Amino acid sequence: MRLIALPEGTYTVGLDKVFIPFNPKTDSIKDRPASLLVEIQPFLLNTTHDIILCDTGLGYTDTLGELILHKNIKSHGIMPEQITKVLLSHLHFDHVGGTVVRENGTLKLAFPRATYYVQKKEFQKAMEAPSKSYRLEILDALLNSGQLEFLDGDGYINEDIHYEITGGHTEFHQAFTIKDDHDIFFFGGDVLPDLYQLIRKFVAKYDFDGKKSAELRIAFGERSINQNSTLLFYHSIKVPFCKIVKTEIGFRVRE
Repeated sequence: MRLIALPEGTYTVGLDKVFIPFNPKTDSIKDRPASLLVEIQPFLLNTTHDIILCDTGLGYTDTLGELILHKNIKSHGIMPEQITKVLLSHLHFDHVGGTVVRENGTLKLAFPRATYYVQKKEFQKAMEAPSKSYRLEILDALLNSGQLEFLDGDGYINEDIHYEITGGHTEFHQAFTIKDDHDIFFFGGDVLPDLYQLIRKFVAKYDFDGKKSAELRIAFGERSINQNSTLLFYHSIKVPFCKIVKTEIGFRVRE
């Protein structure tokens, strides 16, 4: 199985939920009070049966109007039309912005031959209780596409892909385990977004249930060691993925 990290860049985000590009070489976080520093990084997995995209980034475009996610994927010799499955951990804008692209003022699916997978209750919650974290026009485009498949609880999409509802970050957040004969990858979305949240037993105030997320990170870390799986970190460009071990002082990267 081929794993490709697709770093989209570093941003700051404040209470308005607007993601502003941040260049560590020229910008200072002190100039952006009450803002979090966030790295964005979808993943591509080329399996025996599928080319899978795990979450889709912000959907920002470059100076020529090309979707950054498309540009990153094509740089690895893969075309957007080749993507067969898009796995969505949840529907916050920074995870689903790249599911669509605007053409002549109309939103179209950015991956026209893919099936998009999301928890049904996550979608319902986003539609019924809109907030700045969601973009309803994106959800409408997904719903009307005919390519959206709702998942309910835990199960298998096929023999390679297992999904499980986790809650934690959002009430109906989900995670995915993707495997073949040789490799196992775990994508925990925003329940396991960063290695250091696992190492430091971090409790996020912005989670729906921060305590549950922290407990799940430990459980997923233990499972990863037992399965010899690779963890994928959506919000960590510096350490995009790794295998881990547990020492006397906690979880650490396996050398």
